[in-house]
Amino acid sequence: MLQQFPSLNSLRAFEVVSRHLNYHAAAKELNVTPAAVKQLVSKLEDTIGIKLIERAGKGLKLTARGEASCADLTLGMEKLAASVETMRGQRPRNRLIVTVETSFATAWLVPKLEQFRQRHPEISVLIDSTQNIVDLSREAVDIAIRYGVENHGSLIAHRLFDDLIFPACSPALISKSPVITDLQDLKHVPLIHWDMSHLDWVRETKRWFAWDRWLTHVGVEGIATKGGIIFSDYGLAVQAAVAGQGMLLASWPILREPIESGLLVCPFQEKVATDIGYDLAITQDNQHRPDVKAFSEWVFSTIEDEQRPVNLG
Repeated sequence: MLQQFPSLNSLRAFEVVSRHLNYHAAAKELNVTPAAVKQLVSKLEDTIGIKLIERAGKGLKLTARGEASCADLTLGMEKLAASVETMRGQRPRNRLIVTVETSFATAWLVPKLEQFRQRHPEISVLIDSTQNIVDLSREAVDIAIRYGVENHGSLIAHRLFDDLIFPACSPALISKSPVITDLQDLKHVPLIHWDMSHLDWVRETKRWFAWDRWLTHVGVEGIATKGGIIFSDYGLAVQAAVAGQGMLLASWPILREPIESGLLVCPFQEKVATDIGYDLAITQDNQHRPDVKAFSEWVFSTIEDEQRPVNLG
């Protein structure tokens, strides 16, 4: 644990700066001076002993540790704001609640939310990241983004992404390991496992993300898959892979940006296209609501814009 927990103000300042990468823009949002914002971020860095932001020419950029933490921090700030409103017994008009699988929220949705805010400043979005299936017809939730769910019942569901699963690791693991060019070389590196045994509904997801089953799909035998590091949270498994702790079965929609930025690499040619994916689901009653339509259409257009050929290696 941290010997000293950072102040909420310093955490909030870093979260805002991580979105704008500009002290003046962050200061405008926080209604303080740029110097005050910079001082709060420096205080946070001093408290945790890690550099989070650094200069990049005339601008700013996040360090690797800052990049890894900012999406989770944005989620936390959203949840704090919602908790305060719950204490007040209020749900503001134009508040849209989206339930979404945790790793998709952290890796894909939250980093892009500022684009939606800029396009629709009148709509406030609360991201409820959870591994549980929420009943949209009974709970105060407007949109669900689900992964690997076979039956959405009476909901209207739109496929966002099909999945592509393949081994990935950090460049550091490649550099310090024996030559890794063939799947048989997995014998020489730790395997990172995503354990979903605590979730009853993810039967299909389990089938694709178990190392032994993935290797069977690509026709490889003789590799022991029982050892390694086990995580119940996929986001933590990804962080372990980025830190060079082992080889992970990567979900392409989740890890596209870390791979394109070079935080993760794909050392093998073998990749498995699955029969599961990410779906956006809404109720029949909500399908014509302006805020629901606006958010759904933004998600669709964002995905369409980023669908371009990429060399996975």
